[in-house]
Amino acid sequence: MAQQHRQRLLAVVEPVVAAGGFDLEDLTVTRVGRRHLLRIAVDSDSGVDLDAVAELSRGISTALDKAEAEGDELIAGEYELEVGSPGVERPLSLPRHWRRNRGRLVKVQVAGREVTGRITAASETDVTLDVDGARTAHPYAELGPGRVEVELKRLAELPDPEDEELGEDDEEHDEDADDDEEGEDGK
Repeated sequence: MAQQHRQRLLAVVEPVVAAGGFDLEDLTVTRVGRRHLLRIAVDSDSGVDLDAVAELSRGISTALDKAEAEGDELIAGEYELEVGSPGVERPLSLPRHWRRNRGRLVKVQVAGREVTGRITAASETDVTLDVDGARTAHPYAELGPGRVEVELKRLAELPDPEDEELGEDDEEHDEDADDDEEGEDGK
């Protein structure tokens, strides 16, 4: 029964997600008190931004309301809709997951042993990992689900957003503003 219910939900949600240019990564319904929580995870090659999530959420809500108005009870009672991206905790299991994470450090089982390496390339048949400077292609059939490793030290290497926003003209303007704060006579 639960599988049939899920299939009916998928039949309503998947076309809306696909029309928005996204892949449906996961759909779950859980009971939270007297309500249900419908959680939908989407992704795309260009990522998922908040504006797109808001628009997609409105489209899914409209489609669910329409289906229920036509007599198809999809979720009994009240529900909360949550639409978002799968995040880094999602296991990398499909070629598109690996492709979308090029450049990231991952941990994965390869032929029974755990390997940590950086994804340098991903095709429809295999992924290339750089492990300690050695690049090796691995067919997906040899891999377990991969996990993205969060690299806090790489965050420190990113440029300061305030520095990027200031151009050369802005820097000169900032120096003039500092002079103005001291007063015209330099005090």
